[in-house]
Amino acid sequence: MRKKDLSNLRRLPAFDLPPKRVISLVPSMTESILRLGLGDSLVGITDYCIYPEGLVNAYPRVGGPKSIRVGDVLALQPDLIIANQEENSPEDIEALVEAGGRVWVTFPKTVREALTDLWDLVHLFARDRAFQTLRVLERSVEIAELAASERRRLRYFCPIWEEEHPRYGRWWMTFNHDTYSSDLLHLVGGDNVFADRERRYPLEAELGETLGEPAGARDVRYPRVSLEEVLRADPEVIIVPSEPYPYQPEDCDRLTEIFAETTAAQLGRIYYVDGSLITWPGVRLGEALAQLPPLFESAESTSTEE
Repeated sequence: MRKKDLSNLRRLPAFDLPPKRVISLVPSMTESILRLGLGDSLVGITDYCIYPEGLVNAYPRVGGPKSIRVGDVLALQPDLIIANQEENSPEDIEALVEAGGRVWVTFPKTVREALTDLWDLVHLFARDRAFQTLRVLERSVEIAELAASERRRLRYFCPIWEEEHPRYGRWWMTFNHDTYSSDLLHLVGGDNVFADRERRYPLEAELGETLGEPAGARDVRYPRVSLEEVLRADPEVIIVPSEPYPYQPEDCDRLTEIFAETTAAQLGRIYYVDGSLITWPGVRLGEALAQLPPLFESAESTSTEE
């Protein structure tokens, strides 16, 4: 199948009336639709749509975000299919478009862009409850922005994947400034130590001494870093999320030993968090704004006592 530029699908399709049959291929958007009171329009979701717990059990599943069963989606006769450029396979999106599906491809890389997507959704359905809920969320963001402007930021490292290289040892994937996760953590008081680090290709170019090759159209927002690079960056806080890599609380002890030379490890500032708070743009943002700032506030108070 010939590759298509998905950027032309970023605009929400126009509807004379609100769509009655919506399929969400994005877990964060599924949660947003349900929490905004728009669930009566939802007719299909992915296997990874787990929130809100209980409410998602009522809907047919159409596969994982990266392995959508296109035939199942089309069989549900959706008026609107909500996808995400990062989470869904381009081939699946292209197949849905080729079959006549009306697809909206979201791709927020900042908190404000995530809010814009939610506002687009709310205006599409024009329901009072959804408007009121989103106004409260927007106000929470405004309060967080004011608070962030008055506090000292703490330098953090957030690994989202790790593997072992046969020659160069263990490496960790993280994200740079051009991502929703980095923008969110900046909002709650963090300063990404790898904000300006771009991904290099191939992997050996990041971990070794090879010059690498031009990235071309490949994504450079998720660099893979070595132990030496993390130690050199010396983060004050290390955040260990439960996804996409399935970190467990006990991994904090393991990482404390590995990163023992960092300020974060020496001051006990390695924190395990629910990864969806960092990686799910949508109404989960409200929970993120409530739960993430203390990670930096507690560290800030500790540094003041020193």
